[in-house]
Amino acid sequence: MMKDYPLISIITLNWNQTDITCQFLESTKNLQYKNYEILVCDMGSEIDPTERIESGGYPNTKVLRSEKNLGFTGGNNWGMRNAAGDYFFIVNNDTEVTPDLLNILVETFENDAAAGVVCPKILFYHTPGVIQYTGFTEINVFTGRNGSIGWGEQDRGQHDQLKETFYAHGAAMLVSKKVVEKVGMFAEKFFIYYEEMDWSARIRRAGFKIIVQPRATILHKESVTMGKESAVKVYYHTRNRILYMRRNSNGFQFTCFTLFFIFFSVPKSVFKYTRGRQFEHLKSFFRGAFWNLTTSKSSPV
Repeated sequence: MMKDYPLISIITLNWNQTDITCQFLESTKNLQYKNYEILVCDMGSEIDPTERIESGGYPNTKVLRSEKNLGFTGGNNWGMRNAAGDYFFIVNNDTEVTPDLLNILVETFENDAAAGVVCPKILFYHTPGVIQYTGFTEINVFTGRNGSIGWGEQDRGQHDQLKETFYAHGAAMLVSKKVVEKVGMFAEKFFIYYEEMDWSARIRRAGFKIIVQPRATILHKESVTMGKESAVKVYYHTRNRILYMRRNSNGFQFTCFTLFFIFFSVPKSVFKYTRGRQFEHLKSFFRGAFWNLTTSKSSPV
């Protein structure tokens, strides 16, 4: 039983997707948890969504309008700086919440003083019986890759045990304000992709747990913004995979990763994108890799 109802700041980003964002906001009308605010952080959309959202009858909702796209990292950091909550629920606008979601996530914090982040089980919106996330495996220090536990499986309760995980999922994560005060926010250098992995690694190094609470569920439409395999996505995945390893591995591990990347990832990508005549994707792959040769791994946050 929950002792009290601390204020939760729900932070979601919007970029030229007002219809999708309003669908998310409609789903929040069914939340059983009542002590919350919603901050919609608009990332310089071509059409200002403020009037439509603030006249939509969405309780406790405010639009923060940026004139430029700050990315997933900068946008959510901006939201957290403007938030009043004891907890920050960072959530994609292409999700739809379930009524008891926040109640269960907050209860998990109350039951474990070491909890820093709690994530729900994430199911695919269009096939809600199929799992997207019930935790992440650890990133391989030699390949820079990892996996999502349960991905693509029919949900038969096989992953319904409460557990710690290596990384939170950026699509839906409830973060304690005390974590932000001790660890800081997202490293804005990532912009988008791998940012929650980097943040999670820093959070765990600070002594906090990252927990998956499968009793809480959320539905994710996935990749509405960037597409499944856009050239932009290739650029940021490549760039930030290397950046993550630069920031979170030791010298020996990074040397092994570099050799793997040069002798396996590069030939594989060249073959894949050349065969598919995806030359813009190939260009983005090399742009992402070479970005790391000219940019510091450090971050203002």
